[in-house]
Amino acid sequence: MRRNARRMRRYGVQPVANVNDLGVAPLVIVGIARLIWRYRSELAPITYTASILLTGVILRRWFPEWWLSVLISTIGSSAALAIGGRWVNLPRPIERGYAVVTTVFAGTWLTLAAYLGPFMPPLPAVLSVGALVLAVPWWAHRRRRARVRVERTLAAWPDIAQAVGLAGSRIQSAMVDLWGYRVRLKLARGQTVEDAINKLPALESALGTRRGALRIQPVPQQANRADVRVIEKDPHADAIPWPGPSVTSVTQPVKLGVFEDGSPVRVSFKRRHGLFGGIAGAGKSGGVNVLLGDLTACPDVIIWGIDLKRGMELMPWASCLDRLATTPQAADALLADAVAILDGRADHLAQQGLRVWEPSPDAPALIILVDEYAELIEEAPGAERSTDSIARRGRAPAVNLVVATQRPSQRAMGKGAVRSQMDIRVSFRVREQRDVDLILGQGMLKAGWHAHRLDAPGKFLISAPEHDVPRRARTYLLDDEGVQRTAERHAPYRPQLDAISAAALEARDALKASQSAVQDPEGPSRSNASDAPERALIAALDAAPDTGASVDDLIEATGMRRSWIYYRLQEHARTGRATQVARGRWRGCQPSDSTG
Repeated sequence: MRRNARRMRRYGVQPVANVNDLGVAPLVIVGIARLIWRYRSELAPITYTASILLTGVILRRWFPEWWLSVLISTIGSSAALAIGGRWVNLPRPIERGYAVVTTVFAGTWLTLAAYLGPFMPPLPAVLSVGALVLAVPWWAHRRRRARVRVERTLAAWPDIAQAVGLAGSRIQSAMVDLWGYRVRLKLARGQTVEDAINKLPALESALGTRRGALRIQPVPQQANRADVRVIEKDPHADAIPWPGPSVTSVTQPVKLGVFEDGSPVRVSFKRRHGLFGGIAGAGKSGGVNVLLGDLTACPDVIIWGIDLKRGMELMPWASCLDRLATTPQAADALLADAVAILDGRADHLAQQGLRVWEPSPDAPALIILVDEYAELIEEAPGAERSTDSIARRGRAPAVNLVVATQRPSQRAMGKGAVRSQMDIRVSFRVREQRDVDLILGQGMLKAGWHAHRLDAPGKFLISAPEHDVPRRARTYLLDDEGVQRTAERHAPYRPQLDAISAAALEARDALKASQSAVQDPEGPSRSNASDAPERALIAALDAAPDTGASVDDLIEATGMRRSWIYYRLQEHARTGRATQVARGRWRGCQPSDSTG
């Protein structure tokens, strides 16, 4: 009827035959044929059994000597399905087992039919009973029933496309998977993938899916193609436990989570800045913990942390962080030291005629992780200049920023170039649509990056050089106990600051000391007073018990900031003057009992 209606609109009314002019038999035959074709999947066991019986009759009548060849072919086919069935759309072992049993049954029966005859008792009864037994799993199989349902749904695509405003588009292929199905959509002339993305709510209604079940992604090779994925069962409905570190070097891609198709989300943080964004409770802290779990397993990267919430988020990782700033003053000092290291590495690269710093255990990369970056800019205004310098110049010397914030607006990120320099952008759920462009970049919302539709903590979208299409993923779950175990396991293997970076810090401190000496003639007499915190630190370390003194005890004994304590402890650890006996606990040691 639809075809005739199109012809009438195109050519006008044409003469047609009256149904009374035709016989009833042809109509009955056509109707039965259509029913058989519509239910061809359900009738497949009957068709399969009839074809086996017909083949057995042909073999016995004209090729009875082929019984041995049929037997050999059966053995070979069964072995091939058992070994390589996963490459012919049989991913599950139970499906491959069913295919092998069916092949063995059919091949054995044909062998006996060719040798004895298809109607030799009890072969007919065996074929009937065996076919019935094997038909039950076929009729009950979920993927088969889903495939039939998808085919019948997509058969109505012309009407669906007309209803949603994509008239002229057509389905090229369809495939059922464990979580739903996907189709390759060919758009009509003049239609774009953005047009299809804007029709998402209408398509969900027309296809009868739940809200948020549809994904539309462009095909990079062809602008008039789109991949449409229907998620009938959410693969990310439950949290995914963290499997452990996925890398042993910062040069390897870190595995942050899992896409909806089960493939891992891998992204390289080597010489790249990163941004984690999303509202409170969306999963930013979980994503940061997963990143730290991988980075702390790498002996060629040093991690500095800034957490102005007094260390609530990053303090559990303190034993693996070379430095941790929890106050605005400490954050300013940490970032100033990072800029000094950046300058020292840049000078070294220029002198050696090199262009980039290659991370290694002896020359580790430096990653500065900032939790709630907006708080840093608001409470430590001096930090904005340092972060801007690192964002602009830090790639080649391998001094990089990874920041987390709820809403990276221009005011929250400062007036510098920090946000524009972020190569890796991870967006967890946002409250408003306009926040999508703030985190992922201008125009990303229109292109289909709908982070405001993420419906569970830990779900995210990632934009990076390796990931340029909007694919939903969920980060791993690394709970507090897992963080503690991971930090304790990785702390003994953390690297020390390389000699070039340490020399850059010493040169900067010496320059400041000389400048202050010129400006203050009484500097030498005051230098004795400046040595008092160092002497107090040594005395506190020497007086510490075997279990060590905590960092808070050392802060109280010296009156200095936490960042100063961490820096001096690392220096004394390198010279063998102090040792870390437990996470966050230190004591002094003489050269005779030093562990190096």
